Amino acid sequence: MADSGLQSLPALLGADDPPLFTVHNPHGSSPFVLLADHAGQQVPRILSDLGLPQAELDRHIGWDIGIAGTTRALAKRLDAWAIEQTYSRLLIDCNRPLASPTLIPEISDGTAIPGNLGLSEAQREQRIAAIHTPYHAHINSELDRRRDAGVPTLLVMMHSFTPAMNGFQRPWQAGVLYHQDTRFAHALLKALRDEGDLVVGDNEPYSINSNSDYAVPMHGEARGLVHVELEIRQDLIADAAGQQAWAERLERIFRALQPELLQR
Repeated sequence: MADSGLQSLPALLGADDPPLFTVHNPHGSSPFVLLADHAGQQVPRILSDLGLPQAELDRHIGWDIGIAGTTRALAKRLDAWAIEQTYSRLLIDCNRPLASPTLIPEISDGTAIPGNLGLSEAQREQRIAAIHTPYHAHINSELDRRRDAGVPTLLVMMHSFTPAMNGFQRPWQAGVLYHQDTRFAHALLKALRDEGDLVVGDNEPYSINSNSDYAVPMHGEARGLVHVELEIRQDLIADAAGQQAWAERLERIFRALQPELLQR
């Protein structure tokens, strides 16, 4: 990636830009580890909001609405290590493999992204090197540390989804996503459905595969960790009250599942 084209570009992140990620409870005692790849909606100053009005960055295409606050509240309740990625998924999607066509989308839910049109290979590599690579390197470092210290890890990828897509009103309040490893997913799916007041999707509203997703295949499956991806509908966590309510619900469920999951 350190070719002359990349070296000739001005720095993507300047002194006035926020840090790449925020870690909560770096010395947390919980076995749960929370990843929020789409928590933020920032764009480096040099890229002028990718040519978009703020209203577009505020939409679900710009970030996972409500998941930052939910993740922070849940991490606090569990005393769990958690990481929030700061920058918009439109800049680069940190839950996509590098070969994915949606890694740096030119269009998202009908909205063209001017700042992503006609990028050179060097510009693409710069975003990977500045955002995607160091973010996942930090996660890997923490997972390595826990492994080497013999600290158990139950990995949760935290996401949210829009109530409607392509004219379809999604009926689920939450979705439990998984690929090949169902240890956490099936237990969580049952626990959420047993709540009695939720419609919970089984690999809905999305399903996971190694061509379209990064965190589950790389941080979960490749390491053999007990893991799950959780999706919460955005209208339920759009405000602080909803975020706290879901954090309270998930804390109760996760604590009840913890002994069983640690045996798997």
